[in-house]
Amino acid sequence: MDKRVRLSDLPAIRARATRAGRTVALANGVFDLFHVGHLRYLQGAKALGDVLVVAVNSDASTRRNKGPGRPLVPQAERAEIVAALTCVDHVVVFGARTVVPIIRKLRPDVQVKGTDYTPETIPEAAEVARYGGRAAVAGDPKDHSTTDLLRKLGPRRRR
Repeated sequence: MDKRVRLSDLPAIRARATRAGRTVALANGVFDLFHVGHLRYLQGAKALGDVLVVAVNSDASTRRNKGPGRPLVPQAERAEIVAALTCVDHVVVFGARTVVPIIRKLRPDVQVKGTDYTPETIPEAAEVARYGGRAAVAGDPKDHSTTDLLRKLGPRRRR
């Protein structure tokens, strides 16, 4: 079964979960140069819900948010890597600057961010609270990042 879905599939995923009495957690990110911090974040997000949907930023969205030269790995490959994880139930690629359009379609019970946030600083928390959802953090301390890995690689990564 391909875990990759379209934005238009999200309401049906929500409806199936609701009918089955299951909760939906939403995690999101670029997931460029996948590392252990990503894995721990997604495993932690799965622990907060029965169904984990992961929204992966598109290439264009990543460039808008991270700058030129990013992502290093194309969106289809990043989505494929995330979908291969057993803790992930569905993966959707999105092109917006923020994950709000995904939240509006999916209406997750919990919106999960990494530990570089607190529940009070999650940008989408108000959007999720509007319909009774909640914001949460998951993962290990923010000791891992793609940006840090790229910094360590330095000029060697330039093409």
